[in-house]
Amino acid sequence: MNIEVLRVEKNEQQILHNIMQFYIYDFSQFINSIEVNEQGLYDPFNLEEYWIHENKHPFFIKVDDVLAGFVLVNSQTETSPASIAEFFILKKYAGKGIGKVVARRIFDMFLGDWKITQIAKNYPAQAFWRSVIKDYTNDQYSETYDNSRRSVQEFNNSEKK
Repeated sequence: MNIEVLRVEKNEQQILHNIMQFYIYDFSQFINSIEVNEQGLYDPFNLEEYWIHENKHPFFIKVDDVLAGFVLVNSQTETSPASIAEFFILKKYAGKGIGKVVARRIFDMFLGDWKITQIAKNYPAQAFWRSVIKDYTNDQYSETYDNSRRSVQEFNNSEKK
C-alpha cells in the first residue's frame, strides 16, 4: 500500500471542497447544528486562507494513487503551536493504519510545539490522536481538557531530526 501526503494546489481547491462534504457528513454526528443547505450540500469551509497564509497547509491523502482523505495543518507561529485543523480518512480506508502513517509524516514535516484538539463528543478521534501521539512521542506528551471539555494533547518534536 503506497500512502502519499500531497500538497493541495490552489487549482485543486474544488476537489478539496468535494471530499470535505464526506468529512462534514461524518462530523455532523457530533455537532447537531450541522445541516445541509437548500441544494442538499453542506456549506463549504472558507479555504482561501490556505493559499494566502504561509502557516496554513492543505494536503491530500492518497492511497495507491487514489484520493483517500485530507489534512489541514496550521504550522507553528511565534504565538501559537502547530495544530491539525481538520483530518479526514474516507471510511473505506479507515482502520488500516493510514491515518497513523499520515499523522506521523505531518508531524515530521513541522517540527516544534504541537497542540492537537478534539471536540468533547468525538471519542473515536480522541482515542486515535491519543494513541498516535503516545506512540510518536514515546509517551512524552501532556493531555488536558479545555473549558469546552475538548481533549487537548501537547508535545514538542524538535528533537526528532
